[in-house]
Amino acid sequence: MDFRTLLLIFLALCPAFSAQTVEDTELMIDTSVRIAWTDDNYICATIDWWPKEKCNYKQCPWDLASIINLDLSHPFLENAIRAFKGLRLRLGGSLQDQVIYDVGNLKSSCHPFTKQKDGLFGFSKGCLHMHRWDELNNLFKKTGALVTFGLNALYGRRRINRHAWGGNWDSSNARDFMKYTVAKGYQIHSWEFGNELSGQGIGASVNAVQYGKDVIHLHNLIDQVYKKFDQRPLLLAPGGFYSPEWFSKLLEVSGPGIVNILTHHIYNLGPGSEGSKLVDKILNPQYLNKISDTFGNLTQTIKMKGPWASAWVGESGGAYNSGGPNVSNAFVDSFWYLDQLGIAAKHHTKVYCRQTLIGGNYGLLDTSTFVPNPDYYSALLWHRLMGKEVLDISSKASPYLRSYAHCTKDRAGVTLLLINLSNQIQYGVNIQSSAYTSLQVGKKKNHKKSSFVHGLKETVSWVGSKSSDVTLYREEYHLTPEGGNLQSRTMLLNGKPLQLTETGDIPSLSPVLENIKSPISVAPLSIKFIVFPNFNSPSCR
Repeated sequence: MDFRTLLLIFLALCPAFSAQTVEDTELMIDTSVRIAWTDDNYICATIDWWPKEKCNYKQCPWDLASIINLDLSHPFLENAIRAFKGLRLRLGGSLQDQVIYDVGNLKSSCHPFTKQKDGLFGFSKGCLHMHRWDELNNLFKKTGALVTFGLNALYGRRRINRHAWGGNWDSSNARDFMKYTVAKGYQIHSWEFGNELSGQGIGASVNAVQYGKDVIHLHNLIDQVYKKFDQRPLLLAPGGFYSPEWFSKLLEVSGPGIVNILTHHIYNLGPGSEGSKLVDKILNPQYLNKISDTFGNLTQTIKMKGPWASAWVGESGGAYNSGGPNVSNAFVDSFWYLDQLGIAAKHHTKVYCRQTLIGGNYGLLDTSTFVPNPDYYSALLWHRLMGKEVLDISSKASPYLRSYAHCTKDRAGVTLLLINLSNQIQYGVNIQSSAYTSLQVGKKKNHKKSSFVHGLKETVSWVGSKSSDVTLYREEYHLTPEGGNLQSRTMLLNGKPLQLTETGDIPSLSPVLENIKSPISVAPLSIKFIVFPNFNSPSCR
């Protein structure tokens, strides 16, 4: 074998060698105090109004996946929702401000959405028949879903110019719809007012002063319709992209206690047509970090203008215009999705609604087959493992290793999420904890550093045996793409494909148990949830 052949073989193998590069690093988790907290049901998914005629970039990825025509009897759908034992569902989207509810004395006819050149987003007004609303609520009741419904906030207004709409909101149709909902005993967690009408708006806009007056009207309407109930649905607004001035003015005009939740939308990856550029953005830590400014600024707006309110991400699909094919529905999207769940939680976001549960390229479920896409399993693992208490974590690692820590959900312990964006480096991770411990010197407190192993041993009751006789374990959930292909539609959990059972049930998401003293590592371009059971964390009690 000549030198040239040897050189070619060496160059071909270089990526494989470089992928084995190991870099050791340390993470410090402050277990003494929670820095933020989410709702118990942080994970949320949307169901949209788009009909099958909705197309982008010469593709029409919606099929029959809207509120109007979704097959509600499909067993995969029911199983997918039920697996969360309390999945939040937000019903809304671009066309919600053109929906007429077929109940009461209508001022205009109620027909299905059709293509209309001069209509908002190219569609006519649409209709929600009450028999369909009954069917939807039957699904919600069977699956234990928590429902947020987006109301038509343009009803009764007039178009002033190309984008701006003026006049008072006509609440008559919404009132009749809400009364019907209450009379039928349907449980609605929250009513949201409008979709993407804030700031410059997307397709349409309403100025903040008018919007503020209208949410006061909606607040009074909710009080009236639910006057016989001790607990009333929350009022969410505005369901649009964050604009500091507009959001501030909304809170100023509406006043204390009117808007319970400020909802904002995020599509920070750009248009779904960008293909490989989407992948580049997802794997770029500097790009992922940019959205932190939006979360931080919204937190400040609430603190200064509306401390009675909380923040939700009401809609986020990564890439807009139905998402990116073979990206939004592939393994690679979980790097973006889980990372943004972590960032949002650290910035006091209570609920995060993924666009969509089903529909478009960004659905958690495949639009045609209802089979879960990789992000569905990422969402379910977060829901089951990451508790509402958010812990501070500091890192000496490369920015390509993303890390988030929460108290473990519904049991003692701490859960760590590690996301490795590097395509070359395997990270060896040393976990340390820090806590403020009271000392017997006045009221002074000392910042103490200790290993996770030490913290775990402290919490175990050694009844009838010495600590050396007991082996402690951590749980690991390692996520990788099938065949190493980032754009695979199949996710592996600890090396095994996640697939529905023969009966269409969600598979068991079982961890591997590792000796607590064994090294922790995260392979290149992979994700790992690590649960440290029974860890002694003051903020998790």
